[in-house]
Amino acid sequence: MDSSSGIESNGRVPLSGVVADCVKRWFRDTLKEAKAGDINMQVLVGQMYYSGYGVPRDDQKGKIWLTRASRVRSSVWKVGDKHPGYNASDSDSDELKEDS
Repeated sequence: MDSSSGIESNGRVPLSGVVADCVKRWFRDTLKEAKAGDINMQVLVGQMYYSGYGVPRDDQKGKIWLTRASRVRSSVWKVGDKHPGYNASDSDSDELKEDS
């Protein structure tokens, strides 16, 4: 493998490299939408910064993005420390399960 390019001698890119690239691109796309004012994407960018998902971990930047989103939707703090993904919703579904 050529360590400078991340490409193996057979011309293939390892799966880990493909996934890492996808995650980085997901962060860039999410950041673009967050900057454009999308509250959901602002929450996701905050989560990504807090967890270091697709970007170097930065609690300060995570807090800035969640604070920005919380000006419109106060429930965002429920998910600030969750890893981005399917289970990171800030819906009340978890609370409803506990009340049953």
